[in-house]
Amino acid sequence: MLPWHRPLLLFAAAMAALSSIFLALVFVDGRTLDGLPLWIKPLKFTISFTLYAFTWAWLLSLRHRAGRVNWWAGTTLVVAGLGEVALIVFQAARGRHSHFNEATPLDRSIWIAMGVTIGLLMLANLVAAVFVIIERQADRVSTWTVRLGLVVSTFGIASGGLMVTSVPGQTWAEDFAGAHSVGVPDGGPGLPVVGWSTVGGDLRVPHFVGMHALQLLPLFALLLAALSARFAALRREEVRLRLVFIAGLAYGGLFLLILWQALRGQPLIRPDAATLAVLGVLVVTALGAAAVALRPKREPEREPERETAP
Repeated sequence: MLPWHRPLLLFAAAMAALSSIFLALVFVDGRTLDGLPLWIKPLKFTISFTLYAFTWAWLLSLRHRAGRVNWWAGTTLVVAGLGEVALIVFQAARGRHSHFNEATPLDRSIWIAMGVTIGLLMLANLVAAVFVIIERQADRVSTWTVRLGLVVSTFGIASGGLMVTSVPGQTWAEDFAGAHSVGVPDGGPGLPVVGWSTVGGDLRVPHFVGMHALQLLPLFALLLAALSARFAALRREEVRLRLVFIAGLAYGGLFLLILWQALRGQPLIRPDAATLAVLGVLVVTALGAAAVALRPKREPEREPERETAP
């Protein structure tokens, strides 16, 4: 195992410190944007980057052969992340939208710069993910937990690109080059804090759910390891490996379901019958597979010994 990636650790610490500042500003600064406190967006991004950077600092400490390449990929993540947060904060201080905004030459220049930072972030994430995925970790459970988490999170990050591709049903406001919502204009009624639309589809939901597989799946593996002290079935590596596979596939299925829901212009909190049916199948399948994985292993029956004549 290598030392944790120092630039990423420093970046995570800086984002955590900024999160506390922006949280205070949410209550101190009474300005709003799209019905939400002005500093909510910088707060969401700094919290997300705190988790993201800390997780990557750990991932890049795992044994791998591409040490120098991954160090530079991690450092690129830091530079791109710092650039994106700086631009978001600058626009928030001005009371302006940061993403998609082309209303003025300055807004357009900032959005172009953000596009560069986002592109660098996605490229560095992909490079680092490939090298970590192909490497075997200390055991099979760790190896596949990392692989599944990285695959789902990479697709989650990439799904953010749909916000600027004009998917069917998406409405771009005047002077904007993208939108979060599908089926309704941006800026309408939304969930508290996150602002996800409650009247239409919102592409931020699958983007959020997918990218945080990078944290949740390793946490699930750690939970299984902790529970193995109390439950005999979990002491077998084969059982924990199967449960990690089931969790990874179920999480990936949930991401695709939420993405499908958003693309149909459907709010997260108002699923239709088709969404609920698919969710039900996903849950029942995952629980059934988990029950099979936890079933005690049958020992082969021994044939009774035959008595031999004296």
